Amino acid sequence: MIIEEINILRQHGWQYIPDPLKAEVPAPFRGRPEIQVGMSQDTQQALADLCPVEAIGMNPLSIDLGKCYFCGECALAYPQAIRFTNDHRLASNVRQRLIVAEGDTRGIELDPDKIRKEITAMFGRSLKLRQISAAGENSHEAELNACGNVNFDMGRYGIEFVASPRHADGIVITGPISQNMAEATEICYEAVPDPKIVVLVGSDAISGGIFAGSGALNRSFLNKVSIDLYVPGNPPHPLTFINGILALSRSRS
Repeated sequence: MIIEEINILRQHGWQYIPDPLKAEVPAPFRGRPEIQVGMSQDTQQALADLCPVEAIGMNPLSIDLGKCYFCGECALAYPQAIRFTNDHRLASNVRQRLIVAEGDTRGIELDPDKIRKEITAMFGRSLKLRQISAAGENSHEAELNACGNVNFDMGRYGIEFVASPRHADGIVITGPISQNMAEATEICYEAVPDPKIVVLVGSDAISGGIFAGSGALNRSFLNKVSIDLYVPGNPPHPLTFINGILALSRSRS
């Protein structure tokens, strides 16, 4: 038992993070991928065929983190082509920035020019969010819950989840948005006072994930609103969410 605890401590360090903005996530965590330049057409095609969620594109070889499940099968099958770093800073307010192309080793960031000024003006010191599980499978919801525990303590920045949308400044959606949850999601959004933000958390929420194209989904709500933040992962690490939401609410353009 003691050896097991020592191994946990060696891998994860002390179970309190003094500064989530500076914290690093150790291996074997899979974060931002890096893709080798110059892979043959055959290798690109094999990688595209391997991905169950069609996250891998060709010419140039790329990975769409908005679709990626971070299963790592591509890197295991073709380690000469793809490797996953432990960079957990994956959130962006621009959907296109979630697509990592071959040879791209830059970190993923928000575009400060696309952040609405009222977000930083009103929510820089206090941000209350209503989380909606729109047919989520509970892993994403569990990681969001962890954002408020003693390890990550998101509340120190004034960011908290609340029970009522009428007490919230925005909504955080997990899950692919099923037919059964489509109307409830829209009702919840409408109940939040203006101005309000919309955050999509996880591959299922961003793209539909493995359920994309299913007749059981109704994602039309997303065509009616502006998305302020995309947080990829399956599920995302709590630090990915915290870093993303802080970059959104405290950015200065």
